[in-house]
Amino acid sequence: MLVLKRIGRQAGRFVLPLALAVLWQAAAIWLDKQTVLPRLDAVAAVLFHPTEKILITGSLLENMAISLLRVILGFLLAVLTAVPLGLAMGYFKRVNHMVDSTVEMLRPIPPLAWVPLILAWLGIRGVPDIFPFLATSPIWSGIQFSTLIIIFIGAFFPILLNTIQGVRSIPREYIESARTLGAKGLPLLVKILIPASLPLIVTGLRIGLGIGWMCLVAAEMMPGSSSGLGYLIWYAYELLRADIIVAGMVAIGAIGFIMDRGFRWLEGKLFWGGMG
Repeated sequence: MLVLKRIGRQAGRFVLPLALAVLWQAAAIWLDKQTVLPRLDAVAAVLFHPTEKILITGSLLENMAISLLRVILGFLLAVLTAVPLGLAMGYFKRVNHMVDSTVEMLRPIPPLAWVPLILAWLGIRGVPDIFPFLATSPIWSGIQFSTLIIIFIGAFFPILLNTIQGVRSIPREYIESARTLGAKGLPLLVKILIPASLPLIVTGLRIGLGIGWMCLVAAEMMPGSSSGLGYLIWYAYELLRADIIVAGMVAIGAIGFIMDRGFRWLEGKLFWGGMG
């Protein structure tokens, strides 16, 4: 009986998606306008052949890989900046007093609101154009620096705020006890601050990655882009290929879902004994 109940619960998750798919297909057949509402079999034809070239933008798989690379690089840049700053702001009152007002003024600004200004500052130059020593690495080829900055802005603030809150949530008794035992400086950071604040830091990483992924797709629609899922969707729109647009949207949603589930699994393994 327990097995049947589990199967029933798992099957219940697919009821709504299947119902929506049926409604979509019925509406697409009734409307009969592929440029407005593509049939699901046309979308599936794109999704089930991810290595075939689409239009002139390469294959779906290639564009997915390029988008993933961009978001990972921008996300890592945000992590390397936001986590140390968050630890410092959470622990040192003087640092928090100096930086907090600036953070709170910049945080409400949507990442995409920075696009015109970043384009004015950086144009459509790639990373190797700004850092010539990276020109020899194929990883940076075709990656616009402005795209990384948009991802960085989107991921930075959730990571920063959760890191600050993680440090502030540590009971003062823990820190005072560690100080009494002689811990200070780097040992205090490594043995007390980071482990105790790690649950909230990981939560901030999960939220930051999700926001960075959304910002990436929009950033890939900026002038100068020539690859990635965002560019693929925009180019397909110009050619009235709604089937490719929907396939790109499905790929975006699937990747975002997998990344979020990956972080939830990590949280479960680290903090809930594998019960996440």
